[in-house]
Amino acid sequence: MRKVPTMVAAVVLAVGLPLVGVYFAGRPMSAYLEFPPLTRYVEHMGFSWVAFVLLAAYLMITVVPFVIQSIKGRDSKLPVDCLAMPWLPYPWWGWFGLVCGMLFWVLAWNRFVWAERMQGYVFGPQWLAYILVVNAWTYRRSGRCMMISRPGMFAGLFVLSAAFWWYFEYLNRFVQNWYYVGIGGLSSLDYFLFATIPFSTVLPAVLGTYELLMTIPWLGAGLDDFIKIRIKHERVLAATTLVFSSFGLAGLGLWPDYLFPLLWISPLLIVTSLKTLAGVDTIFAPVREGRWRNICLLAFAALICGGFWEMWNFYSLAKWIYAVPFVGEFKIFEMPVLGFSGYLPFGIECAVIAELVGFQASPSPRSLARGT
Repeated sequence: MRKVPTMVAAVVLAVGLPLVGVYFAGRPMSAYLEFPPLTRYVEHMGFSWVAFVLLAAYLMITVVPFVIQSIKGRDSKLPVDCLAMPWLPYPWWGWFGLVCGMLFWVLAWNRFVWAERMQGYVFGPQWLAYILVVNAWTYRRSGRCMMISRPGMFAGLFVLSAAFWWYFEYLNRFVQNWYYVGIGGLSSLDYFLFATIPFSTVLPAVLGTYELLMTIPWLGAGLDDFIKIRIKHERVLAATTLVFSSFGLAGLGLWPDYLFPLLWISPLLIVTSLKTLAGVDTIFAPVREGRWRNICLLAFAALICGGFWEMWNFYSLAKWIYAVPFVGEFKIFEMPVLGFSGYLPFGIECAVIAELVGFQASPSPRSLARGT
């Protein structure tokens, strides 16, 4: 029950703070609440080599040590119950998802006259197919997956996911880092229904990919004994982090070009800080003992899904385009290359929000793994 007021406070801050920033900026709030969100009113700064190099260097310094440690641990001795066991047959519904996914991919990237009316609507079904495939692989490797073993939680993820991504669409109104094309002429209701279906697949896709990665014992094995972070005054740090992350979220409406990365970071910091102040364990608790594997695999799972999102979006009829200040050059598909770093904290956020429907972010690889 301690989580309830924490989540209520998190929602109030996460939704209200950007509007506070807009208020102090003296801008009309109505522009930020437009629906469908069609008007583009944020003019972004151009490309900057200084910003690009600094951000790239920061990412190298923070990410590369974890990659090296993960590779070093690949040959470490694994527990007996993580050793290879016979895989189960690949289930029929996995093959069904694979075939449907390929068909939807062909439809999305071609302009068949006979499929003209449906081509703008295949992105959601394409991701439903992906979810079937990753759950099938998890089932084959471990004998269970959340779709089969926890159907109630699995169904709840779709509902929660729709609300979850609509929130990020809301935050994007303040920074306008992406916008949609190929969706003209939709009414407000049509737009809501058109967008909600693909939005509902985000959490099941990311967390399904995470569970699949957890069935690979050597993947990230070295991260189970890495840097230990023990903080003596956690509540003081949590209060300080809450203040700065709150200012950062409010600042989206004031300085969108300079604070746009906080769109992906501040909500996670706010929820984590509030849980710490309430005496509730957070997703970062295992790092006290140097256990980083779950967190890193969540980030990796979101990065994998991000690669598919951007690839499948590239030739789609209805698609998104990025408008990112300072680092908007050197694109992979439509995404600026450094923009992929946003998927790393996003994967952790997916697990944090999914805890609301009972998803546990730390399934044991010993109980899941049947093969290497």
